Amino acid sequence: MVTMLDVARRAGVTKQTVSNVVRGRAIVSAETKAKVEAAIAELGYTPNLVARSLATGTTMTIGFIVPTIANPFYSEVVEVVETLLEEHGYHLLLATTRGDGERARRHLATLSNRSVDALLVAGDFDLSEHVPLLGEYGLPVALCAWEIDPPDTLPVVTIDYEKAGYLAGRHLRELGHQRLVSIAELPAHRVRVGGAHRAFAEDGIVVTDDSVFAIPDSTPESGYEAALLALSADRTADRTTAVFASTDAIALGVMEAVRHNGLRVPEDVSVVGIDDIPQAAHAHPPLTTVALPKRRMAQEATGLLLRGIAENQPPSPSLTLLSPEVLVRASSAPPAG
Repeated sequence: MVTMLDVARRAGVTKQTVSNVVRGRAIVSAETKAKVEAAIAELGYTPNLVARSLATGTTMTIGFIVPTIANPFYSEVVEVVETLLEEHGYHLLLATTRGDGERARRHLATLSNRSVDALLVAGDFDLSEHVPLLGEYGLPVALCAWEIDPPDTLPVVTIDYEKAGYLAGRHLRELGHQRLVSIAELPAHRVRVGGAHRAFAEDGIVVTDDSVFAIPDSTPESGYEAALLALSADRTADRTTAVFASTDAIALGVMEAVRHNGLRVPEDVSVVGIDDIPQAAHAHPPLTTVALPKRRMAQEATGLLLRGIAENQPPSPSLTLLSPEVLVRASSAPPAG
């Protein structure tokens, strides 16, 4: 196995200089750095992470717990976090809860026992009851994508999800829609639905509970089935002209169901989602959505942890609430007539 000493001899520098280049934590001249990197490439040297952890007391690893990577929202957040960590010489240890609170508890215990240098936790629906545990680990912890009742005991970087729902509802009201159907993953997205209904309530329009269709997950399939049910139940003369979906993935299924019923988007039914996943812009028609600043959220949450590691103390409790924005595309229009 090629050692750090082998690299030092090939580059004509000290072993400490090689260590400084590998760790990126000391100033090394550009010329010396180039020599060391060339020797590393030539010899195929790979740092011994176990030995480095024993020597420094750090693992250069940050744990990240997310609900799922099947949802494009979380997969994009994971990519941003991983890229930023790599730029700072850290590795990412990823775990998914899959909506299971007990699975979430096991992951929290396992990651803390493996002595990661910090822990990032995304999504609150299956983790909120375990928040007290996070303060007991003695390492930097940050929360992101926390939707309902962010705790005041830890640093939280999240998105104003109630405003996201409100912006969707406000957009539909400004177009002139009087009746709204909401299709949402509940109870996880109840804040979004509440925001959309608030926008209608501002104009004196009460959205009743029977116009809310709860589904178990944020998939096009669930959105499709719920929309078929909503449309089949809508036999009144004053029919529904707008559907709010709590995610873009749901909205894509809704649009397919509208077409299945012989209706058109947006001529007969306007559809608005939340997220701005890549598929939204390429849907037929392109989906109007409320874009969530997920990349900025991931960057700021990761930055909190890196600063906490550098300062050798957990970041202080705080709440950073990022604002979403409406992206108007072709799936929404004024109601016919």
